[in-house]
Amino acid sequence: MQNGAPSSPVQYAPIDDHLAAELAKRFGPAFSRLDADLQTASEDASGLRRRPEAVLFAKSVEDIQEIVHLANLHEFAVTPRGAGTGLAGGALAEHGGVVVSLAGRNRILDVDPVNMLAVVEPGAVTGRIRKAARAKGLFYPPDPASLDKSTIGGNVATDAGGPACVKYGVTRDYVLGLEAVLPGGDLLRAGVATRKGVVGYDLTRLLTGSEGTLGIITKLILKLIPHPRAVRTALALFPDPGKAVAAVGAVMNSGVTPSCVELMDNRCLTLVAELLPFPLRGGQTSLLLVETDGDEASAESDMACVVAACTQMSAMEVLPAGDPTAREKMWEVRRQISTRIHDAAALYMSEDVAVPLAYIPELIASVQMLEREFGLTVYAFGHAGDGNIHLNIIAETLDPDTRERMDRLVERILNTVLNLNGTISGEHGLGIAKKRYAPLELSPASLTLQRGIKKLFDPNMILNPGKIFP
Repeated sequence: MQNGAPSSPVQYAPIDDHLAAELAKRFGPAFSRLDADLQTASEDASGLRRRPEAVLFAKSVEDIQEIVHLANLHEFAVTPRGAGTGLAGGALAEHGGVVVSLAGRNRILDVDPVNMLAVVEPGAVTGRIRKAARAKGLFYPPDPASLDKSTIGGNVATDAGGPACVKYGVTRDYVLGLEAVLPGGDLLRAGVATRKGVVGYDLTRLLTGSEGTLGIITKLILKLIPHPRAVRTALALFPDPGKAVAAVGAVMNSGVTPSCVELMDNRCLTLVAELLPFPLRGGQTSLLLVETDGDEASAESDMACVVAACTQMSAMEVLPAGDPTAREKMWEVRRQISTRIHDAAALYMSEDVAVPLAYIPELIASVQMLEREFGLTVYAFGHAGDGNIHLNIIAETLDPDTRERMDRLVERILNTVLNLNGTISGEHGLGIAKKRYAPLELSPASLTLQRGIKKLFDPNMILNPGKIFP
């Protein structure tokens, strides 16, 4: 969908031919106005589009400092970008200007098994970091669905999550320290290389999850932990999502903390029916994918508790993975869902709400009622273990009336989530896509304070403008 940039109280200067010539002279071939580069930088996984005026493929920290300095001098916008896998438009150039691509700053500088940390550049792909840690017997737990493509800088900027969060926490729990270019061009080093550190305000946490609005991350120090010796995986089939979520509660109350608990509703399962190891039973049949990990004995005993809890909570079938090949097939079911939903839709919106665990059945029931009211289709799946449910809303037509109904449905869903003490974004961020909904969750006092922080960091508002705040 094509969207024009909205008006802004800040008037940004265009990258005209004179300024472009100056930037090309300073940065050489790293500075591009080629149509192919502009087209790539104009899109991300959100489906939104914003075309920048130029792209800088940053080769050094000094390049980033210089482009920020020039942006303040000439009053153009700068937008940091990783791999473009974000689902909220956070890496799109809302106000034109220059997109700074960090994809080339992709080195894994160190994996230290003694101190159990990694030092990486922001363009390093998260899956590569995981593999580098695994090679030394260590584990980097955050595992967003796009980990084989998404960059660690983007993961930190959005505080990405993933299935493992139910046991291990989100990205911010593994960022010990960072280096970032501030909107004024200064290089900030924040945080520590130790497991403890309480000197001054925690600027590392402030920049983590700030969606590239407070600084451009140039280096990260990540905490690693020992890699689990064993993993056990199982699929459990339930007659409806309510019973599936009740089983999640039963598992958690049994004293077991699974390393992931993924929920897939009947609509999702219908899309991937040929990949399932058992036939669907119709109706509201829903599936849980559950994993336990640890040493061999604990992973096995914890999975036995999971199987017992699922059986007690009306599971129609529980199928453990007998070997790594079977485990991979089970995960392929989960991975294929988002792709197939997206491919089947003319119009598609992805919401990543989160509610307290006990309210998931009420959320799903409310969503089912709302989709009937608005005549749209909603797929529900995601991280049931921490209450983070992905709601993918689709329509078969692209007409303005359908889009307007979809927008109204989203707002009703988000209000329902907040009434259940939830949050409108569990892990995707606000970016462009959700910034208009921020006042639903954030009080006027909170918005004023956060805008003040942005203005303090970025008085000229040149860094990733038009994001987060309505």
